[in-house]
Amino acid sequence: MKKISIMIPCFNEVENVEAISKAVEEVLVRELPQYDYEIAFIDNASTDGTRDIIERLCAENKKIKAIFNVTNFGQFNSPFHGMCSLDGDCVIPICADFQDPVELIPVFVRKWEEGHKIVSGVKSSSKENGFIYFLRSCYYKLIKNMSSVRMIEHFTGFGLYDKTFIQLLRQLGDPIPFIRGIVAEYGEGFNMTTVEYEQPQRRAGKTHNNFYTLYDAAMLSITSYTKVGLRLCTIAGFICALVDLIVAFVYLVLKLTHWYSFHAGYAPMIIGMFLIGAIQLFFIGLMGEYILNINTRVINRPIVVEEKRINF
Repeated sequence: MKKISIMIPCFNEVENVEAISKAVEEVLVRELPQYDYEIAFIDNASTDGTRDIIERLCAENKKIKAIFNVTNFGQFNSPFHGMCSLDGDCVIPICADFQDPVELIPVFVRKWEEGHKIVSGVKSSSKENGFIYFLRSCYYKLIKNMSSVRMIEHFTGFGLYDKTFIQLLRQLGDPIPFIRGIVAEYGEGFNMTTVEYEQPQRRAGKTHNNFYTLYDAAMLSITSYTKVGLRLCTIAGFICALVDLIVAFVYLVLKLTHWYSFHAGYAPMIIGMFLIGAIQLFFIGLMGEYILNINTRVINRPIVVEEKRINF
């Protein structure tokens, strides 16, 4: 009997963990009775009582498992570690807040049985704030055009992954894994297909995403899967140097030919100084993001440090 592993990452989801567990189990029992299954929570050091509920669920049902992290390892490392820790024939990561529809689990499994070892859920629309969705769309198009890898628009990692792909993830040894980029990079080799869906609103609680977490995700994707940022620094540097050289030559000629009548004034000097300074600061910051990415990889800390496991 094939085994389906459901992986649910969570952080302060006290209002959702029990409901998502029941919803997933109902779909598996009703729609996929021919499969064995496990439901595994990986908790990112919740402080609101989420762990107490997970421990009770594990005590009531041995098919429900848990990994408790010693601290919050972020929205990418923790789910990645959870996926690599499961031993099912396929793994399906799903958010605890119900924004990944549980009804798609049987759809993913049918696609898997057709021979697709990666089935990616792609948002065709969303019930979240329209302006936020628009910004996300702009980001996805930007990163898709910047990257040499064929990035998938509106793909968050929700989908189904065959055990052969999970084995690849274990072998990568990436200390800051970006699952969206990894799927885009290797997906074609695993006969990837996509399933579109409308993203519902969060069932309960507040989103843990803020400007910093979204910025962090954007910088991780840019610094891990694009060369455009650094190439842009180089090209902009050449252009600025060329412009400066031309302006300096023009001013020199004007001064030599109109020694007493030519007065440049302070305006061009100040404008040029602030413009060049702004460009330099922007690209120094961008290069800093690349260096931070390199530094994190060189330090090579564990993706996640576990506090304990239940029912493994």
